[in-house]
Amino acid sequence: MENFVIYNPVKLHFGNGVTGKLGNIAASFGKKAMLVYGKGSVKTNGSYDQAVNSLRSADMDIIEYAGIRPNPVVEDVDEAAQLGRKEGVDMVVAVGGGSVLDSAKYIALTIPVNHSCWDFVVGDKKPREALPMMGVLTLAATGSEMNAVAVVQNNNEKKKMGYGHPLMFPKHSFLDPGFTCSVPKTHTAYGIVDLIAHALEGWFGDGDASLTDKFIVSIIREAMEYGPKLMKDLTSYTLRAKIMYAATMALNGMTAQGKRSGDWGTHTIGHSMSVLWDIPHGASLSIAFPAWLSLQKKRIPNRIRTLGSAVFDVHNAEDTIDELKGFFEQLGSPVRLAQAGITTDEKAQEDLLEVMRINKVSGLHHKLSHEDHQYLVSQMF
Repeated sequence: MENFVIYNPVKLHFGNGVTGKLGNIAASFGKKAMLVYGKGSVKTNGSYDQAVNSLRSADMDIIEYAGIRPNPVVEDVDEAAQLGRKEGVDMVVAVGGGSVLDSAKYIALTIPVNHSCWDFVVGDKKPREALPMMGVLTLAATGSEMNAVAVVQNNNEKKKMGYGHPLMFPKHSFLDPGFTCSVPKTHTAYGIVDLIAHALEGWFGDGDASLTDKFIVSIIREAMEYGPKLMKDLTSYTLRAKIMYAATMALNGMTAQGKRSGDWGTHTIGHSMSVLWDIPHGASLSIAFPAWLSLQKKRIPNRIRTLGSAVFDVHNAEDTIDELKGFFEQLGSPVRLAQAGITTDEKAQEDLLEVMRINKVSGLHHKLSHEDHQYLVSQMF
């Protein structure tokens, strides 16, 4: 097991009505907040009203930036940061899912400077400070509410990349499962896939940490036990709470301790699909993971078999892959690009290969060659 340091300063508030605490907590950071959200669902699920009312009850001034896209883009972040600088905001409050929280992290990092957030992502600039950022979560999926990592897409360069820095930890995150009860069936499924994929990235990472592996298995089993039940009862607060908690635990550091790294190869594959076709993140992962496992089944059969034994009670790599694919299909998440509405012609395959090349698609542990890219594309189409 590797040496490691555990550091997670996020104060997480979980449960019914916790967003009511937002205003008093925000007031400790200043008087003017930038409220960041997406394209309108927050105004129907109650999260926007609760956040605004709580901030106003603490006499906070509110500057709004709406319209964050499901796959966050550089233009939105930079435009919001420019507005924040102009208005002299003291903090950023995100209300929404992982894309909104990711964007808010970059906005908080970019407001104090006069350059694009992309300069941080590609390493041209190093962050020295960030505004306080807080999140009100409305979708159980990415785990962004309790980590210091965010992804952003640069469509001009056809790249989608992740970046992490301790300054990007939210100060506080508010998780009311009730806000997720109106999430439609499709995106509920994508969120369950996303949290499982995060756990799997840890499982297939580099290093041996038996207790961490047990955490990973427990998170996956939790999602597989309660995910299908939730898909049949979308308004159940209890089931929403179980999946929300699992999603947070899947990417707050506990699936990484004692290892040199996770792998994250399937995420880079999924990011390439998002750049090309704006596929929902979770849907891209349910397509990418079975293909990636098929590529790896002769390279790491024991690791795949051990996963299958722990999660599905099957005892070979092939059955493990079939079980995982079947679970994604049971949820209603696509396992082929055609199921996501993507035309499966030769040009589409060539386009995907090119974007994978541009993004240098590979894992941190299991490296991927151009020949591997070709195999993966053949499996995903």
